[in-house]
Amino acid sequence: MEVVASEDTIQVAARLVDELDVGALPVCEGRRLMGMITDRDFSVRATAAGRAPDSCAVEEVMTAEVECCLDDEDIEHAVERMRARQIRRLPVVERGNNREVGILALGDIATGGPREIAGEAVHDISRFASPDR
Repeated sequence: MEVVASEDTIQVAARLVDELDVGALPVCEGRRLMGMITDRDFSVRATAAGRAPDSCAVEEVMTAEVECCLDDEDIEHAVERMRARQIRRLPVVERGNNREVGILALGDIATGGPREIAGEAVHDISRFASPDR
């Protein structure tokens, strides 16, 4: 699994996002999850704020408070958390040490998840959300 470090520049992270054709990357210290940097972080927290890609550190724009699921957690619980928060990607960590082991994505649920929860999850997570402004 590819990750970026908090001290990497957003330019390094953006290039990796492009190379891997993904919408987000875990930010780790070693394999310990520290946050996530998403396509929205690049566009809103970095570009729109006028940050220079070659000098702005990932930690300056990443999402530090990240909702996670545990590697032994039932998929239904993880999906419910995604639905409640309208999260498209949920990092998966090992119980007890917060070590990143993967990412559960909305696309994974839609294509390979239990049919009874996949449709509702896609609908609920994809619906328009009103900003808290």
